[in-house]
Amino acid sequence: MTETRSLDPEEWEFWNAWMRAQRLLTRELERGLQRDCDISKAEFSVLVTLWRAAGREMRVGELSESLDWDKGRVSHQLTRMEKRGFVKRSQYGADGRRAGIGLTAEGRRAAQNATLVHGGNIRRHFLDSLTPEQASALRTWSEQAVGRLDEARRGRTTGDDAN
Repeated sequence: MTETRSLDPEEWEFWNAWMRAQRLLTRELERGLQRDCDISKAEFSVLVTLWRAAGREMRVGELSESLDWDKGRVSHQLTRMEKRGFVKRSQYGADGRRAGIGLTAEGRRAAQNATLVHGGNIRRHFLDSLTPEQASALRTWSEQAVGRLDEARRGRTTGDDAN
């Protein structure tokens, strides 16, 4: 078991700067989606996930898993997006018994536009300010962190199922 120790003042400063940078970047990117595309970050997440899916549709459960959202949140989000004309519910699979969700023509247009606009905002507010070395270091660290945290989450899930 590893020893627990607190952060020193410099580590706290670094952590606080990192967290503030994330909040400010996230806020600016979300504002850009709303201002430039008239969609929320949640709508963008659904649109892009469906855009990347085979046939531009998937089972609702797969969408929930892919977004790492609970099924209730997905259901409410899809209801709102259906009212806006972005998605349509469908039968899915060879047997046609599973509930599916797909992009409408309006949803496809929104996804294409938002991907272009959001990509430009990401470039402007984030990527353009990094040197190639900084970008490489951040990418390496991010991939390692995702791997560690996903592994820990899977371990907790597996351990919980065993009880």
